[in-house]
Amino acid sequence: MDVKKVVLAYSGGLDTSIILKWLVETYQCEVIAFSADLGQGDELTGLEARALGTGAVKACIEDLREEFVRDFVFPAFRANAVYEGYYLLGTSIARPLIAKQQIRIAEQEGADAVSHGATGKGNDQVRFELTYTALNPSIKIIAPWREWNLKSRTSLVEFAKKRGIPVPVTQEKPYSSDRNLLHISYEGGILEDPWMEPDPGMFTLTRSPEEAPDAPEYIEVGFERGDPVTVNGERLSPANLLYRLNELGGKHGVGRVDLVENRFVGMKSRGVYETPGGTIMRIAHQAVESITMDREVMHLRDSLVPRYAAMIYNGFWYSPEMRMLQSMMDLAQENVYGTARLKLYKGSCTVAGRRSDRSLYQPSYATFEEDDVYRQDDATGFIRLQGLRLRIDSLVRKSVP
Repeated sequence: MDVKKVVLAYSGGLDTSIILKWLVETYQCEVIAFSADLGQGDELTGLEARALGTGAVKACIEDLREEFVRDFVFPAFRANAVYEGYYLLGTSIARPLIAKQQIRIAEQEGADAVSHGATGKGNDQVRFELTYTALNPSIKIIAPWREWNLKSRTSLVEFAKKRGIPVPVTQEKPYSSDRNLLHISYEGGILEDPWMEPDPGMFTLTRSPEEAPDAPEYIEVGFERGDPVTVNGERLSPANLLYRLNELGGKHGVGRVDLVENRFVGMKSRGVYETPGGTIMRIAHQAVESITMDREVMHLRDSLVPRYAAMIYNGFWYSPEMRMLQSMMDLAQENVYGTARLKLYKGSCTVAGRRSDRSLYQPSYATFEEDDVYRQDDATGFIRLQGLRLRIDSLVRKSVP
């Protein structure tokens, strides 16, 4: 391809540091290094200087934390999205925002191409490139891992040494990680053996449950239209609310997950995740839903969650079907107002109470004590009608030799 200017999704790690130099050498083009601040903390320190020192003509870090939580995390959590039973999609949900901002910058800077550091084996390549295509079909896409002859982390380190590119020391961290406000993920290296227990020293956001406080802590999370808006009565912005829940959950060792998941490209992958705030948020949300959401709406919504989560995991955030499903998920949340009280204790988060001014739970109907609003003998006809098809099925099966 004839490329003049590229916007690179740059993290400053081994892969993207080498990609930056490789793009300059291979395409003889200008490279703008873009980093999204999604809550990585100290990982962003010195990133701009490092990018410029490696050959970028421009480097920028953009604070997208509020947009990330408000427009990506919250919509997914309104849908109770979870992939394969455990994964709360912390990496998956960040990629469409990073790619979206790359396209914004490319259009602002007159760049004709975008690039990313995803390998040819993973899911991120799909997530990035489907977003690029959805938002700017004419943009050129460079995926170095699918083009170059550097086929291993070892060859990348050699490339860096020859060109004097500073890269993170890998002996002390024999795995890769990805961090944002929603979670930290760990994969590769020593974690490729699914029998090996993660090193306790690996975890960043959460204490070991064994080292968590011996006394439980009770907290309250308030919701409006399915979004968390308060913690212990204090109203917080989306990003600050998630920071607060991460702090509370991390203190008590909440949110660690170790799983083998099915990648979109066809292989299985072992991942270890820390999602303290997200775990609390999901449990609290379900508690408030349980008293405010209509039964049939809930059951229909729940039947669509696996498909919705798979669309996020597979990179279809900006697809027509996702727009349709998100509208449905949001409509289902119109009555989800209330507060959940939670108990945090040594790695667990359990519901201790829930209340709402819009509660559909009516003690006068549900009570086991005497009441004057429900006729128990109505159940006789109800059960008889529900059992009619079973009765007919049984008669037919018994009549067949």
